[in-house]
Amino acid sequence: MYRKRKINKKLIILISSIVVVLLLSVSVILSRTYTPVEAFFKDIAVSTQKIIMYPFTAIKNTKEENQNESYLIQKNVNASLEKEIEELKDTLELNRTLTEYSVVNATILSRNKSYWFNTITLDKGKKDGIKENMAVITKNGLLGKISKVSNNSSELKLITSDDINFKVSVAVKTNDTDNYAILNGYDKKSGLLKVVDIDKTTNVKKDDVILTSGLGELFPAGIYIGTVEKITNDKYNLSKTLYIKTKQDFNNIHYVTILKEKK
Repeated sequence: MYRKRKINKKLIILISSIVVVLLLSVSVILSRTYTPVEAFFKDIAVSTQKIIMYPFTAIKNTKEENQNESYLIQKNVNASLEKEIEELKDTLELNRTLTEYSVVNATILSRNKSYWFNTITLDKGKKDGIKENMAVITKNGLLGKISKVSNNSSELKLITSDDINFKVSVAVKTNDTDNYAILNGYDKKSGLLKVVDIDKTTNVKKDDVILTSGLGELFPAGIYIGTVEKITNDKYNLSKTLYIKTKQDFNNIHYVTILKEKK
């Protein structure tokens, strides 16, 4: 008797399952919404499938994520390499235009985060003929000067340095006239260089060009620095301070050109 009831119970479950499957099949064929019963069993089926398939889905997703991550890394590497190649091309092109000077191309060896806008270590030194106070440039203009030299490397002091003793004599080109002043200082917030000691009567305008003057013989004359972005008067109204916008990206430097003695 007990065995008969057990068989009947199994039979009922089997028939019910067949009915549910048929109902689900019909609902799909007829493209209609599920009845409450169909929806209930459908939810159970989907949930069960998710549980069963989760390990495989997780593996697949992880694989896809890794592939996506690898793709993004490779994309960034390619973009970086393309930028460096272009920068190197610009450096080589620059060499062709600097016919007066013997030049040495150098690569950035290291850069201290604590002195990011002060100094950079280059891979050229005494064995390459590098000496202190040589000008360092890129196609975008003046970067700074060589401040220290060892046999195999040298230290570049940037024009953005906070060293108050590092001054560059510059010429402000305004109305076809050269007005001489001193480049000394950098505003980190605005990313602008500062030119001081401009006479208050000088008719300096926005977008006037700033070049090295050649005075003092520290830097050759005519190296591009930037253009006037903003003009302010000192607190005594005796002189003007110019804020200079450069073309240099001081956060992204890879190759530089060191100007040696004239040929």
